Amino acid sequence: MNSVITFKLKKNMSKLKIVLAAVIFIFPIIHYGQHTDVINSNRPGETMSAFAVGKSVIQVESGIFAIKENHRLLGYDATGFGFDLTLRYGALLERLELIADVQYQNAKFTTNFSDAKKSNFKQTILGAKYLIYDPFKNQENNINIYSWKANHSFNWHQLVPAVSVFAGANFTMKNNPYYFSPDASISPKVMLITQNHLGDGTWVFVTNIIADYITTDYPSYGYVLTLTKGFNDKWSGFVENQGFKSDFYSDAILRGGAAYLLNKDMQIDASISTNFKDTPTVLYGGIGFSWRYDANYKEVRMSIDSGDSSKSKMEKKAGKKIKKRKDEIESTK
Repeated sequence: MNSVITFKLKKNMSKLKIVLAAVIFIFPIIHYGQHTDVINSNRPGETMSAFAVGKSVIQVESGIFAIKENHRLLGYDATGFGFDLTLRYGALLERLELIADVQYQNAKFTTNFSDAKKSNFKQTILGAKYLIYDPFKNQENNINIYSWKANHSFNWHQLVPAVSVFAGANFTMKNNPYYFSPDASISPKVMLITQNHLGDGTWVFVTNIIADYITTDYPSYGYVLTLTKGFNDKWSGFVENQGFKSDFYSDAILRGGAAYLLNKDMQIDASISTNFKDTPTVLYGGIGFSWRYDANYKEVRMSIDSGDSSKSKMEKKAGKKIKKRKDEIESTK
């Protein structure tokens, strides 16, 4: 009788160990911060990502570009160059990012009768972005050790986007040739941002819905849609459609390009853009560089990527141990 009780007690203890092992090795992985293992730049596209760079992280995104225009109705050709610079800083909160964005352009406009030059800041924006909703927070990436189909079926959760809002202001100096008024002004800019990570995580889809120069005589409303694909650990490519409409200027632009990761904190990129009309036609291309300083970042970070190799190895090892132990129990019945 005692031997029977002892056997049942050992059997129950063995089952308890199996459950405990499953809990330890298949515990949900939680995303604690916005910071990523490698730099996450908005370049070379024009969309703003939903996620912040991370608390106390400084990121610089810059580039140079050349531009060519031809206006059929006004009869002018324009060629020029410029640079853009974006400074991003994770301030106070993990979800909060302060942003300064400037763009300078120097162009020569030529007609049959005259030449003219324009040189000034086309854009000077100061603002802040805040992550409202993070679908990865507290997300369970459990592995079903009994079902291959369950682990490889479509994850409907990936259709739920991360959502952020941006609020800032345009600062325009007096007598700026790229502005519709000779007067200096400060006008609001707001944006709704969504971001989806699709498939195996190498596809990223970002949308920006924008209201710009809201309080001026020529408010502008637009969108930017960007689809990015990571080809490997170093290379990624993107396609993008941007549209905006106002009584001052409206256009639709198609953009494409690629980025290369030099190391975890540095990226280079190249892109080319064109539009769909001839008033004016627009063609421009550029190259850029992004750099991140995150030495002061102290938050705990854990991977949310279900394809993480170290995580997969641990789960496979745990699964084999659990299966082996179950077989041993079955054989003692």
